Amino acid sequence: MPQVPFKQLPDDARLWIFGASDATTRGALTGDASEALLRLVDDYLAGWQAHGEPLMSARDWREGRFLAIGVDQRAAGASGCSIDALYRSLEQLERALGASLLAGGRIFYRDAAGQVQCVDRATYVARVRDGVVGADTAVFDTTITNAGEYRARFERPASSSWHARLA
Repeated sequence: MPQVPFKQLPDDARLWIFGASDATTRGALTGDASEALLRLVDDYLAGWQAHGEPLMSARDWREGRFLAIGVDQRAAGASGCSIDALYRSLEQLERALGASLLAGGRIFYRDAAGQVQCVDRATYVARVRDGVVGADTAVFDTTITNAGEYRARFERPASSSWHARLA
């Protein structure tokens, strides 16, 4: 099955969200790096299979930061081996682009100027304590696992997300 536009994925499509940042500055991926990432991801998804069956997949790219990859499991489901292969491909992309996609423990939020920031948990907690981040600060939930939740609740106030537990 071909890669489809993200909006064609059903709400129950399985989803993986990767928070991207430049490995040096923790800034957004822009220009050539962003284009290269999307080109390589699209090439990968065009041939993504599980047990020899093509996967109906899609990707979404937001803010130069967030890569969401979804699979419609109704036709063919992603297997452990196919998911591992996706992660190996993303690891290669990280090295080639000088970017971070798979690192854990990072929190993404929108600052007062509207820019998306990437910080570790300790820094986020310190910013909450210092009043830089509050209950109404928009945060991004990279733990979401289906397309419907992603569409509805990916960016939301910290007070209505798991991020509130860090305050």
